[in-house]
Amino acid sequence: MTDTTNSAARKRPVYRNIHVTEIVSYRLPPAGIVSILHRISGLLMFLLLPFVIWMFDTSLTSEISYGAFTNAFVAGIGFVPAWFVKLVTLALIWGYLHHFIAGVRHLWMDATHSVSKQQGHSSAVLTLALGTLLTLALGAKLFGLY
Repeated sequence: MTDTTNSAARKRPVYRNIHVTEIVSYRLPPAGIVSILHRISGLLMFLLLPFVIWMFDTSLTSEISYGAFTNAFVAGIGFVPAWFVKLVTLALIWGYLHHFIAGVRHLWMDATHSVSKQQGHSSAVLTLALGTLLTLALGAKLFGLY
């Protein structure tokens, strides 16, 4: 008896590159989402570095500059309204939290050699959940909800 009937039943999947028109319907796994967001959060932190340096400098220079720093979140900065300053700060908070948690995830996977599909999926979901929950908690504090 030949093994042709059994090999036909166990046909291997065919992997191919997706076309640009298929991007919106492609279902990316959580680990892929975390990887892309890790890169985006790193870029966001790099682009907002002048804002971070301004916040750090203004908050530590003197009591008067600290007053100006806190006033930026109440009255805005020049023509930029306060809600936009808070929104940029919230984006920076998310970027830092996600980048940090995803970085710890990658370090953990490298140190423990945990590279199974299930462990990668669960750690990616945990990364997304922790980053989102911590951002919501700090965002609620930033916008004065508690």
